[in-house]
Amino acid sequence: MSSVIRKWALTALMAVSSTALFAQNPAASGQAANQGDNRRILRVDITGGISQPMPIAVPVMPTPSSVETLAGTTAVLGRQVASVISNDLKSSGLFTPSQQASLHNVSFPEVTAPQYSYWLSSGAQALVQGFVQANGDGTLTVGCYLYDVFASQEMLHKGFVVKPADWRRAAHKCADAVYTRLTGEGPYFDSRIVYISETGPKNHRLKRLAIMDQDGANHRFLTNGQSMVLTPRFAPNQQTVTYLSYVGNSPRIYVYTLGSGHVRLVVNKPNTTFAPRFSPDGKTIVFSMSVAGNTDIYKVPVSGGQATRLTTSPGIDTAPSFSPDGSKIVFESDRSGSQQIYIMNADGSNQNRISFGSGRYATPVWSPRGDLIAFTKLGGGFHVGVMKTDGSGEQILTNGWQDEGPSWSPNGRVIAFFRTARNSGHTELWSVDLTGVNERHIPTPLDGSDPSWGPLLP
Repeated sequence: MSSVIRKWALTALMAVSSTALFAQNPAASGQAANQGDNRRILRVDITGGISQPMPIAVPVMPTPSSVETLAGTTAVLGRQVASVISNDLKSSGLFTPSQQASLHNVSFPEVTAPQYSYWLSSGAQALVQGFVQANGDGTLTVGCYLYDVFASQEMLHKGFVVKPADWRRAAHKCADAVYTRLTGEGPYFDSRIVYISETGPKNHRLKRLAIMDQDGANHRFLTNGQSMVLTPRFAPNQQTVTYLSYVGNSPRIYVYTLGSGHVRLVVNKPNTTFAPRFSPDGKTIVFSMSVAGNTDIYKVPVSGGQATRLTTSPGIDTAPSFSPDGSKIVFESDRSGSQQIYIMNADGSNQNRISFGSGRYATPVWSPRGDLIAFTKLGGGFHVGVMKTDGSGEQILTNGWQDEGPSWSPNGRVIAFFRTARNSGHTELWSVDLTGVNERHIPTPLDGSDPSWGPLLP
């Protein structure tokens, strides 16, 4: 059953871990970091959507000496780092990486002195080169260089120092640097997604809280499935997740601490509480609570305490989401007779409806840029769309049979959601960018729903 329908039916019936340390100085040549960032040599134009992805080459990264590490040899890691960078850039829909096997083997000295004539003949417009080097203290240095092939010029270089286990983070950081330099957009590859992993028959689904990198790697389960969990949401500090759980068949919201696995009840009341989300500063949780047959939006300090009621209209007010500056809240309500989107001030004042298109609207969430609101559109199927914060400029981005539960990437250009294929009962995680053209399946070990895309990792 759709989470949108589940949530509405429920209320109607009741009427990370240590992080890598990154050094931002270059890893070779003693040059200043980000040299050449002021030179607008090559740029991907994304203002009019995707016309032709940029050809880009990401050859295997050499190593000055192949050294065994806890994550494998530096020679093997050089191949793996290049593959992650290539896959990240390809997943954006803005780049077409060359096949790695067809590319020239780059020697270590070539990292800072590319053979431009070769790369020009390969058809690549941009070149990403780098290296992987083992350090005496057990860490790795991953060098990252971006070159404009046509202009024969360096566009940026960075160095990342990581523990061997965190080599993928260095790759994501390099891809982020390249993506940002060539598009002017903010980064998003070095981030994680928390979601609901599902398995079992439709009438007896096992739902577990799970977390992974945005590309599906480093997957792990956070709960064991003894109690159903729904609607997880990342905190801005990346260390906690709030979610709905049916512990003892009583739907209430909890906070899970990623490092320790500690779980804490947020509102200690017998009422049903659900649809939680953190404020941008991480100090407040806004949520829905059913009291005496009416469902309203409340907020409470993240540490617990007295909840403050924000809405009082008859009906169901739910799915609140703060604006990035914390001054406003978007939410859904059926006070007009059907699910629609409303905006109010963070103190509950000045409540106004903004959705006036055909059909119903659910699960609104404010973009981290502050300019758009993503939503689920119900009518002729479920679709993910966006609108401006005044309700204008509505655009439907997906056309699956049942697409719902949008969540923004850290840079506000990509939206994660979950899709249920017609008559299948199976759910998968997907993403789509603001053009509506570039859809990407996000791999998970089992079925997946309710994604929440976290901020960039520190």
